[in-house]
Amino acid sequence: MTASTMANNSDLSMIRPRVLIVSRRTVRKNKFVDFVGEFHQDLIVNYGAVPVIVPRVSGVHMLLESFQPIHGVVLCEGEDIDPSLYDAELSGFSPEELEEIRKAIARICRGSQVLNVACGGTLYQDVEKELSKKIPEVRVMHINYEDYDGHRHPVKVVENSPLHQWFKDSLQEKKMEIMVNSYHRQGVKKLAQRFVLMAFAPDGLVEGFYDPDGYNPEEGKFIMGLQFHPERMRHQDSDDFDCPGCPAAYKEFVKAVIAYEKKLNCSTCIHKAPTLKPGIGDETKNHCQKFLNCKKPVQFRKEYRFGPRIRTGNWS
Repeated sequence: MTASTMANNSDLSMIRPRVLIVSRRTVRKNKFVDFVGEFHQDLIVNYGAVPVIVPRVSGVHMLLESFQPIHGVVLCEGEDIDPSLYDAELSGFSPEELEEIRKAIARICRGSQVLNVACGGTLYQDVEKELSKKIPEVRVMHINYEDYDGHRHPVKVVENSPLHQWFKDSLQEKKMEIMVNSYHRQGVKKLAQRFVLMAFAPDGLVEGFYDPDGYNPEEGKFIMGLQFHPERMRHQDSDDFDCPGCPAAYKEFVKAVIAYEKKLNCSTCIHKAPTLKPGIGDETKNHCQKFLNCKKPVQFRKEYRFGPRIRTGNWS
């Protein structure tokens, strides 16, 4: 790669919004390995954003300012969440800690479960065991280790929700159902007050929700949680999706990220009006004044300052 090519690539990355993706961690050859599934990155790149992977190493949370500018953050999948973090009233947290949790919504997302807990909701620790006792007449398999990628179960989609718009061409008439993948042990028990249901399984488990006050991709807003993984709902040995609406979550998320970047740039750019030098003639002053009062669009050079504020879309 030549120096000029590298410079061009660098210029390209600077004009596209940046999405931080926090990696997952596993053990390989007795050592930790941090990784991010390629489907997340492929879709983010395809829709026009630049993924930046954040490793799960000690002290990285102290360096987040160094990753800026940041226009969106995604945490994909993850391990079970400690039950001590989602008791019914969050009584184990001080007011200061609760405030930090609320602020986290503007910075991170680790799927629907963390999003719900951070906003005051609770989780089932073991979905199938707890729901089989609560609703014994309805059994749904939420994880199938024998058919991990191919397993699907139905969910009911709520009318007029974003999910309805994405999958409207695939919904069975009147039933409002689609088949989704499922590999999880925990799940939403009590939905946080700010969220509205988008989809649920036959056993009543929440499969999708969003914040109606925090969802408007055209305005740079995207706060929602999906229990299933539409990016992985693909035909076996193929890049074709089960439904045309599967990549819509990423398309709308990146749309929100791009809109937020533009909004951030507009709020921080500096427009410098021309100044008149001493001794300039009255005629020239009049021409300049007419120019400044002109209502037609005028192109000024922009200087950008990136502040510490971050806006992010969230989903699982």
